[in-house]
Amino acid sequence: MQIPAEAVASTVLIEVVRISALPIRQGAPYPGRAVAHWSGNEAADALTLIGTLPSGEQHRCGFSPGWSIRAYEGSLQLALFEAAFCFNCHEIRMHGTAVTLALATQFFDADTPPAQALLALFRAATH
Repeated sequence: MQIPAEAVASTVLIEVVRISALPIRQGAPYPGRAVAHWSGNEAADALTLIGTLPSGEQHRCGFSPGWSIRAYEGSLQLALFEAAFCFNCHEIRMHGTAVTLALATQFFDADTPPAQALLALFRAATH
């Protein structure tokens, strides 16, 4: 997966969200409950893992993401980006101040070890 490099360098906090619905409008935050906040090495390691997600083919499910991350810089005002992950259709949708149109929709192979490790991190965040 491609993440805006300047956003990775500026991220100080990641909020992990268990998505409960799709946003009411494009570019709005995904509704859901924040289940974890990662900072320091934990945030850096998560971004590194996400950056290693291999590209994949689109599957058809209608995009029903279960998880998102919101990356914040030091002021914690607006998210640099939010990335929503659908492990069914293997799609990632991203929006935010650091996201270009070319990066807004990406596909990953959800059956690979990096994707399964990310899913395990998300699941562990709810406990």
